[in-house]
Amino acid sequence: IKNRMKVQLSICIVAYNNYDDVAKAVSSLEEYTPSQIKKQVYIVDNSMYSKEQEENLAVLDSVIARYDDVCIINVGANLGFGKGHNYILDELESEYHAIVNPDIIFTEDVFSPIIEYMRNNRDVGMCIPNITDEKGERLQVYRRELTVFDMFIRMFCKNLFPKRNAMHTLQDQDYTQPFQVPFGQGSFLVIRTELFKKLNGFDDRFFMYLEDADLCKRVNEISKLMYYPGASVVHRWEKGSHKNKKLLMYHIQSMRKYFEKWGYKWY
Repeated sequence: IKNRMKVQLSICIVAYNNYDDVAKAVSSLEEYTPSQIKKQVYIVDNSMYSKEQEENLAVLDSVIARYDDVCIINVGANLGFGKGHNYILDELESEYHAIVNPDIIFTEDVFSPIIEYMRNNRDVGMCIPNITDEKGERLQVYRRELTVFDMFIRMFCKNLFPKRNAMHTLQDQDYTQPFQVPFGQGSFLVIRTELFKKLNGFDDRFFMYLEDADLCKRVNEISKLMYYPGASVVHRWEKGSHKNKKLLMYHIQSMRKYFEKWGYKWY
């Protein structure tokens, strides 16, 4: 990895055959993040390269070429979500580190208020902002501790248990105020780099799914994950495992690993 340097903020995006999304995420990130924040953006490319991706890769390369604080790292294999993010862990020389999905769009300066909030609240180790869909509606990405029952109904029959789902997704909280979150979705998280390194990043035994729940649980054991309402990003959430049988199997395998690690909480 070239250009290793000490910065205020490091940002990691793991790509997998979605160069167009990554290009949009990087463009909007650069547009709305002020130059006063010294940053380094890492794109860890898990893609299995194909001719079909050539045009989109060229678009991404043209975007990256505009900025001297963005680098792409092709790892030559699909490492999975957590292991992809961990790939740069030893290289990080920053105060804060952002975990960002490729399908995130920036519409405002997100990092300045989050960094200020974390600087003023030393007990906050990780922060999740207001995450909305493209219509501006808040997504259900803030959740209570996982149980087998809650995972089952979310995946297979959410509409049959609306009250339980509302409880699990913290619908009773006041979203105008910060509050501690047991599990915040890993589509956008800002963590103190020192803490991320102390925890050895994600548990990469999770190929994809629930590595974010596991990280949040470990953060909350020694610090706090807080929802912060003073910043907002857009997530074009596709919920892939609800539509794809292979991704559903990854989700189920991760559930088994999670509950074997932390104990089966049934209800």
